[in-house]
Amino acid sequence: MTSQVMSPSDEGGLETISAVLPAGSTIHAWIKASHGAAPGRLTAQVDGDPVCTVETSNPHEFEFRLLTLERGGDTALSYDPAATCVSLVYAFSQPRVLDEGIRLLHVRPSNAAPDVPGGYHFRPPFGWMNDPNGFGRFGGRVHLFYQHYPHNLRWNNMHWGHAVSDDYLRWTHLPIFLPPSDALAARADGRGGAFSGSAIPLDGAGIRIFFTEHMKHRQPEEQIQFTATSGDLVNVEPANLILPARPEGLGLTTDFRDPYVFMGPDDKWKMLLGTRDRGGGIILLYETDDPGAATGWTFLGMLHRENRFGMTAAECPCLVPLDGPANDPSTRWALIFGLLTSRDPATGRRNITLATIGRFDGHSFSVEFEQELDFGTDAYAFQAFVDETGPVGIAWLANWTDVSKEVDMPTAMTLPRRLALRGGALTTPPIADVESLRQRPLDAQGLLDGRPVDLANGSVEILLTLKEAGNAFHLTFEHPDATVAVQLNDDGLSILFSGAGAKTSPRYIAAGARPSTIRIFLDAGSIEVFGDDGRWTGTKRLPGFKGINSMRLAAPEGHVLTAEIWQLGL
Repeated sequence: MTSQVMSPSDEGGLETISAVLPAGSTIHAWIKASHGAAPGRLTAQVDGDPVCTVETSNPHEFEFRLLTLERGGDTALSYDPAATCVSLVYAFSQPRVLDEGIRLLHVRPSNAAPDVPGGYHFRPPFGWMNDPNGFGRFGGRVHLFYQHYPHNLRWNNMHWGHAVSDDYLRWTHLPIFLPPSDALAARADGRGGAFSGSAIPLDGAGIRIFFTEHMKHRQPEEQIQFTATSGDLVNVEPANLILPARPEGLGLTTDFRDPYVFMGPDDKWKMLLGTRDRGGGIILLYETDDPGAATGWTFLGMLHRENRFGMTAAECPCLVPLDGPANDPSTRWALIFGLLTSRDPATGRRNITLATIGRFDGHSFSVEFEQELDFGTDAYAFQAFVDETGPVGIAWLANWTDVSKEVDMPTAMTLPRRLALRGGALTTPPIADVESLRQRPLDAQGLLDGRPVDLANGSVEILLTLKEAGNAFHLTFEHPDATVAVQLNDDGLSILFSGAGAKTSPRYIAAGARPSTIRIFLDAGSIEVFGDDGRWTGTKRLPGFKGINSMRLAAPEGHVLTAEIWQLGL
């Protein structure tokens, strides 16, 4: 929930952020000096009485300032826009923040979240977002941390954002969890920050997080690993360095990142890290005997390597048991990781994510089979954990090939997905609770009759049942900024996509797929396709924040047996 009133003050051209806040409110504000001649200053008043003033002399980047209101009332935060630039202000009640979240009081247009009526994918309340981090259930709720830059819609020095949910779909936004170090936060120069990582529960209460600190051009190591704890799931304690260097003697590049920590089959904490050498991407394995996972991390060796795509960095690795408890030797595990800069020569798709299935004994991983996680490739940095009903994962709904310095980046997470073994394959269907998003049925008969079907705001679910597995069809979508379709033919299941003005586009195809059911989720900025309950899954980011307007089905008579269309929303 947001509340913001901006008004010019009567005092010398000041601007004021106004809200009624209760006693004990905590305010987080980010300000910077507009120029080097005068400090930036933000002054708080409650019912007309001065409370406090915070300031900064830094003209290069917004700096965090904390304000606490001992008494409540009409609150005014005033500043002189000639001397002070305010990026972001939100308030919250510390005792109730996990239930109520933050109340956004001010955000600049340049870092404000897009208005997406009816959108049901997770988006941050402001700024840039990429990889999911620390995805897990803690204190009875699902927590999602994520790579975040709050002051613009483009990537910059990394923070961790934070949200909490009871159902994976309806999220409460929490205070920014983990900022970059002071040295990295001084300038908006993209030198690094708190990169990706993971979280585990602490005995009793709270969590321990693990993350990579990246600092460009730091010698001898650009990327090193830290850990920190949070007792209340909101505030983080100072971090401690646990891995100051890459293992020696392996010829690794400076890539050394994204610690994923989990309990192994031998009841010891394990850690995966991604790296590369001149041959390809490598996943490293560490472990500790420390029950709290705070110290004693030792290198066990290379767990896995992928050489088929050349010198590509393995990153954002995760490893979860699929079909049994972790300590059962017969349990199969899914090792999932992205390959940064990889290119599939057959289709032109970039930054492939692989899922390798096998057995893990705590020290080695024996591969049984491998498949791509997502044929659309826009489910990147996938992170999973074992919840009460089985493994669940989520990914960044984007691909680094879309990122540029010139274009702001629409950013969201995929629908959360279950992971299971079925018929000798890994399936990744959406969680069952997505059916709670259904609001009303749309004109499915019109679709079967070949007529255009209006999709209102474009937030819909489509379910097609084919008479026989692999029956051909072509479903065309009307999008304002791209050519989009879903097609099934003898080649396989495809998402056909080309952006406006694009000369060529990769082929987003699950080659040879012959599903009997196809489930499609559309939202502003995305399409997700699930063939045979996630046996083949394809995700594609769409440009802009406008939804698909309409669609039309073309198929030989009798190929599509039934169709259902649902308007979706939170």
